[in-house]
Amino acid sequence: MSFDLVIIGGGPGGYTCAIRAAQLGHKVAIVEKRKTLGGTCLNVGCIPSKALLESSEHYSQAIHEFKDHGVDLSGIKLNLKNMMKRKDKVVKELTSGVSFLMNKNKVTSFFGTGKFLNTKSIEITKEDGSKEVVESKNFVIATGSEVNTLGFDIDETQIVSSTGALELDNVPKKMVVIGAGYIGLELGSVWQRLGSEVTVIEYGDRIASTMDETMAKTLHKSLKKQGLNFMMGHKVNTATKKGKSLNLEIEKVSDNSKSTFDCDVVLVAAGRLPFTKGLGLENTNVKTDERGFINVDAHFKTDDANIFAIGDVIPGPMLAHKAEEEGVAIAENLSGLAGHVNYKTVPGVIYTWPEVASVGLTEAQAKEQGISYKVGKFPFSANGRAKALGCTEGMVKIIARSDNDELIGTHIMGPRASDMISEAVIAMEFGGSAEDLAKAFHAHPTLSEAVREAALDVDKAARQM
Repeated sequence: MSFDLVIIGGGPGGYTCAIRAAQLGHKVAIVEKRKTLGGTCLNVGCIPSKALLESSEHYSQAIHEFKDHGVDLSGIKLNLKNMMKRKDKVVKELTSGVSFLMNKNKVTSFFGTGKFLNTKSIEITKEDGSKEVVESKNFVIATGSEVNTLGFDIDETQIVSSTGALELDNVPKKMVVIGAGYIGLELGSVWQRLGSEVTVIEYGDRIASTMDETMAKTLHKSLKKQGLNFMMGHKVNTATKKGKSLNLEIEKVSDNSKSTFDCDVVLVAAGRLPFTKGLGLENTNVKTDERGFINVDAHFKTDDANIFAIGDVIPGPMLAHKAEEEGVAIAENLSGLAGHVNYKTVPGVIYTWPEVASVGLTEAQAKEQGISYKVGKFPFSANGRAKALGCTEGMVKIIARSDNDELIGTHIMGPRASDMISEAVIAMEFGGSAEDLAKAFHAHPTLSEAVREAALDVDKAARQM
């Protein structure tokens, strides 16, 4: 079979690219190794984790917070089986939706592992072992990423990756999370809310190392108050199984002193690596760096003129929405349009509670770049809607240039920060200023008023503090 464009990988970057290319008149196929489209994000990542975060938050609120709202409950108990069932239902509905979109846009779907035979064709090995060769004018590698195992033998029952952590059939009495990044904090929060004693072990000296330092420190305090334990500046050397428990050897980074720690489950959440193995890249001119990332130019083109790469397999934040925009850009470039991705406005979110969302530069990055800047802050404790919700932890922090007030960074820790960050993203896309946010109407009472007040505080004009 022959196509104009074949995309290897059915995650957000791949299926979005396929849809846009098909809309623009190309004959498109997509190849996915799983039985369902959606990639890591929909199947074992973003979507199921957010479903469990939401459910576990409801459970936690029922135990700890409903009484403050005048709702008295008794006999509250966890039904983990039903919680997992709901999570699986959400995943199935969304992956089925992607399949519907492929059919609607006349995209041909192949289920199997794709491997380049040369720069013009790939061989697809299906689950039953049968093979099919597909040719195309152009290819997009959108195979995503895989877990960085750190050398641990992940069995997805006792030593688990994020995939296994989404499928546990009981609440561990003690869980250790290796890594204090997005995945570790989110899934650690889930199981802590459900009753596990969770200890997060982090090699570095701070959690959420890519986030603004103020937000990271505030989140750290909040999570500790909720019951998460942290061992900063430590690493796990070994995990030895002893029946149904695990014995860990932990080393302190500063002095190499060692100690032991017993737990029931270890979650390895120390980042992800580009998935580029087994793609037959040796049969092409596509090159990777020492970490496995594919080399691409500004238009996502590899060293082969007709092979492109997007998402987690190329440098940059490993985020679904970043991959989506790259996929759309390629589809539009192949159609003679001006596809483009503005990496200065890629937002990042940690879906703990409170959430943390960020776009643009942190203060540290602004200093490193020699940018003269000014800062405005506003706490949710002074926001009327946050008080009514009973969610007053956190703040909004806005960073603007000193010379022209251009908005260069926004950082939010608080309720639904993930939704509010879009306001700052749009303002930055249009080259907006802190004053633009400050002068725009914000309905009262809303959480988003905190964004406006932080923008006003850039020039020390906040009115609700």
